[in-house]
Amino acid sequence: MELLPEKSAHQPEGAGLKRGLGAQVVALVLFLAASALVAWLGAFATVANVNGWYVDADKAPWSPPNWLFGPVWTALYTAMAVAAWLVWRRGSPESRPALVAYGIQLVLNLLWTPTFFGLYPLIGTAALWLAFVVILALIAAVTVTVVRFGPISRLAGLLLLPYITWIVFASSLNLWAALNN
Repeated sequence: MELLPEKSAHQPEGAGLKRGLGAQVVALVLFLAASALVAWLGAFATVANVNGWYVDADKAPWSPPNWLFGPVWTALYTAMAVAAWLVWRRGSPESRPALVAYGIQLVLNLLWTPTFFGLYPLIGTAALWLAFVVILALIAAVTVTVVRFGPISRLAGLLLLPYITWIVFASSLNLWAALNN
């Protein structure tokens, strides 16, 4: 992976070079760590309930096996972190609002798992509907993030497309669960 910034119409030649290699590596590690933290925190609600109430839940016929979620989310969280890093390293005026959008979607991502898995034993089906509202907000937030990332770094925008595809798919699983449990 090349550590030099991509060229953009929004940035003069060489403007992103202000960020040294050391700063770029530290930033990449921090973006990866933030994604790992969200994944780790979400795992608490998942692990406690995926073998609990979720075992007997009515799941969509197109629901993938549980073992697939870990590898898919690992790849998605990694791509998300790299996309955010690509936008950060540009240092353009558009980077800050784009990274704010990224932060908002990351918080919504973190909220979905405990809402869906953790609240169900406490409030039942209402938790699944609340989780559905959260995932719809997440889809909107990721869409905004893609739209903001794309002009700054085309690769960053493209790296988020599998993520938005997966959460749209996950929203269909969430909706099925809300309708049928």
